[in-house]
Amino acid sequence: MTAPRRRGREPSTTPGDRSVARRVAVDPEGVGRDLACLVLTVVELLRELMERQAIRRVEEGGLDEEQVEAIGLTLMALEERMAELRDHFGLEPGDLNLDLGPLGPLLAPEEPG
Repeated sequence: MTAPRRRGREPSTTPGDRSVARRVAVDPEGVGRDLACLVLTVVELLRELMERQAIRRVEEGGLDEEQVEAIGLTLMALEERMAELRDHFGLEPGDLNLDLGPLGPLLAPEEPG
């Protein structure tokens, strides 16, 4: 018994299609690095948002000393882990900042330190 034929458009094998395939060829390591950059960008954005929220809560006096200490230690540990991951993938902090055109950069500018 033969397999049923699928209806619809068959893949084209014109010379133009082959040239597109060559232009779309990607480096697997580059794809992994780019994916890591995207994921780390999202994590960095969330880290910055959590940090701003924690600062706001501290300034409002809504946390006791123990909570302030725990939040500070957690944010420092997350920042260190982010640095380790950036190093692992060969990324700089600026690599994680997307340019949103007229809206400006996604992440807040780094403070000189």
